[in-house]
Amino acid sequence: MNTTIMLFLVQDGITNGAIYALLGLALVLVFAVTRVILIPQGEFVTYGALTYASLAAGQMPGTAKLALALGIGAFGFDLFVARKALHARLIVRSLVTNVVLPAIVLALTLYFAAQKPPVAVCIALSLVIVAMIGLYLYRIAFQPLAHTSVLVLLIASVGVHLALQGLGLLFFGAEGQRGPAVLSGAFTAGALRFTGQSITVYAITIAFIVGLWLFFGLTLYGKALRATAVNRLGARLAGIRTTLSGQIAFLLASVIGALSGILIVPITTLYYDSGFLIGLKGFVAAIIGGLVSYPLTAVAALVVGIVEAFSSFYASNYKEVIVFMLLIPVLLLRSLAAPAVEEEKD
Repeated sequence: MNTTIMLFLVQDGITNGAIYALLGLALVLVFAVTRVILIPQGEFVTYGALTYASLAAGQMPGTAKLALALGIGAFGFDLFVARKALHARLIVRSLVTNVVLPAIVLALTLYFAAQKPPVAVCIALSLVIVAMIGLYLYRIAFQPLAHTSVLVLLIASVGVHLALQGLGLLFFGAEGQRGPAVLSGAFTAGALRFTGQSITVYAITIAFIVGLWLFFGLTLYGKALRATAVNRLGARLAGIRTTLSGQIAFLLASVIGALSGILIVPITTLYYDSGFLIGLKGFVAAIIGGLVSYPLTAVAALVVGIVEAFSSFYASNYKEVIVFMLLIPVLLLRSLAAPAVEEEKD
């Protein structure tokens, strides 16, 4: 170990930590608003990354067909829920949102997949496809269970994770993929070398954090999400649609997950099940942040990334163990310091 190696490890840790920060923020957002511990966050990472890599290689990703299938299922749920008071306006709106939109995206994906589209088109299509999957998953799997206990929601989350992981194997196969860099080029600063991809990771992470801060502080929907996170029952009594808040939370989480995957896949080879471990490291950061604090989660993610980088240097075989062991003192301290609180009843 010398100064140069230490700087390289810190740089690598900050790059990974920036990705974990995005995932941790998404997990905190979803849990605060819906009480769902979003285990499928890792699948959003995988789907976004491999959809992007497939499109860049001129292949048709199965995720676009999955989005249409889930949209049809969501449309069926809407019809069933509103069966006693069907209105033409509601039916048309649900049909457009859940069936027509994913059908258009599927048609565009079929067209562009044969053209080997530019990077910008691949990114846009990947984000839209995964965002629709996240939105429809909430409508089908979590919205009907919104008023149940956290344990029931956790069981549903595990089931969704297992289903998405199996579908990922079906869509992308067991072979890993890598995608083209979002931004090419590189420059050096002293002993460090910064690639265009690493700069993109830093810039997008900072932009997303600032964007979320502005969204929660200045927009009506952001304030509605904050109110739902503070008190779901009080938010409903104040006229806030908590179902809409949940949909927005899942939409943001799926976009963040897909974007994280797109940032990772040019750096390392990803497989259909790689996202689970990446998502767990974001979960570690979220737990350190108490599943409530966005700034603490972001700082914890950087710590997780740096610890992982140094662990890979000193004890590469145990780096995952060392990262997850960070949870033990945090959970111990929180269990001793936090008073017992009964779960909120809706």
